[in-house]
Amino acid sequence: MDNILSILVFFPAIAGLLGFIVDKESARVYGITVAAIEFLLSIWLWVSFDASNAGMQFVEMIPLIPDFGVSYYLGVDGISLFILIMAALMTLIGMISMSITENIKNMIITLLFLEMTMMGVFVALDAIIFYLFWELSLVPMLYIIGAWGGNLRIYASVKFFLYTFAGSLIMLVGMLFVAYIYHNLTGVWSFAITDWYALVLPVEYQLWLFGAFFFGFAIKVPMFPFHTWLPYAHGQAPTIGSVILAAVLLKMGTYGFVRFSLPMFPDASVMMITPIAVISIIMIIYTAMVAYAQKDIKQVIAYSSVSHMGIIMLGIFAMNAEGISGSVFQMLSHGIVSGALFMLVGMIYDRRHTKMLDEFGGLAAVMPKYAVIFGIMLMASVGLPLTIGFVGEFLVLLGFYQISPVMTLLAGTSIIIGAIYMLTIYKRTFFGPVTNEANKVLKDLTPTETWSLIPLVAIVIWLGVYPKPVLEPIDNSVKAMLEFMDEKAITKEAKELIIVAKSNQGGA
Repeated sequence: MDNILSILVFFPAIAGLLGFIVDKESARVYGITVAAIEFLLSIWLWVSFDASNAGMQFVEMIPLIPDFGVSYYLGVDGISLFILIMAALMTLIGMISMSITENIKNMIITLLFLEMTMMGVFVALDAIIFYLFWELSLVPMLYIIGAWGGNLRIYASVKFFLYTFAGSLIMLVGMLFVAYIYHNLTGVWSFAITDWYALVLPVEYQLWLFGAFFFGFAIKVPMFPFHTWLPYAHGQAPTIGSVILAAVLLKMGTYGFVRFSLPMFPDASVMMITPIAVISIIMIIYTAMVAYAQKDIKQVIAYSSVSHMGIIMLGIFAMNAEGISGSVFQMLSHGIVSGALFMLVGMIYDRRHTKMLDEFGGLAAVMPKYAVIFGIMLMASVGLPLTIGFVGEFLVLLGFYQISPVMTLLAGTSIIIGAIYMLTIYKRTFFGPVTNEANKVLKDLTPTETWSLIPLVAIVIWLGVYPKPVLEPIDNSVKAMLEFMDEKAITKEAKELIIVAKSNQGGA
């Protein structure tokens, strides 16, 4: 297990390189096999993980540029472990359900390289290594949208790249400045995140640096008003691109807030609670209302995705274990559920070559298995109790209630609004008479499609009924982070708020 993280990161890339010598007919089977091995390795990591240890595990460190403190530094804790597993799972499920036949070999190779970058982001503990994987992840997704997307694919891919790349450059400036401060204080250069955690920065420095990191993470989430690239990216991306984008890539932004912003800038994070909460509530309510107005079912899911990311952001800045643990759990929930919904939309698009709601109706009679699975995922999306969507949302709202009951009430309206537009599209799509002749001959889910969705349905119900195996390791790492933030905080307000959070952290 000494090098399990390196294997997880570079195995897909090495397999991707070897994929160039695989013939086109075998490319799909080859890609699924590699993705399956990667997923099994991630499960092995979970089995070997010590849930009672809140710190970093399976740490690897090799100096790369010692004079400037750049190291190949990897590690995983309860916060990153399950996001890592979800990334491996959704890549595997996406490949199994993928219907693309054009240039399939290039798609498989691209997905394997994308998987490498995703794994790298969630295990990197050196800021430069983190940044390299962060930026490299843009290239495969740019190619996926640009090569296999819809009519506006070039516009969508360029907009996606420019938005996220611009935010990343601002974040890089912040990283370089933190390293400069560390050098001035200690006399040595270091880009190790764990070394940076030890810095106690003046509040004014924290605010400026929080802002620099904020742009990189907020655009990736994407937070309002930086969210405009996402509907285009989802609308034009092929199904596999939307699945990976929604399930994993968006979580890089929220993960960055938890890994960098909270522990490094505790005072600034506390001072920014209200502005972040206001933006999150706008995301939750505004994009939910926009989702209701959409006529394209894929755009409904895309805007719904932004709304749910607002819930995650709210939990991160609750500054207590209920909120932050619920937020990390909600990252997993959103990844599984939104990924499955995009897969389901892609399946009906493959049959009808349209995503317009007006083209459907009465599908429950024609495609009963499809209707049942879509209904389960839809219920999880709106946070129905005993589904995975309920656990994270409940903990987030419970956590933020300690900060502001009024704002929590406003955020809670997302459950009502979400139920309205989700149930509306379900009614319009699946119930009533089959008025369109083309829908009467539609085939229900194929065995491959069914077996690709069943694991996601099982996870949705399992973690909705019994979330402890996942919540416990997350909660332990979050509690340790809160204790560290309390020790490091300078201002009285931050210390009081984080102490209150610590005294209430049993709920998660």
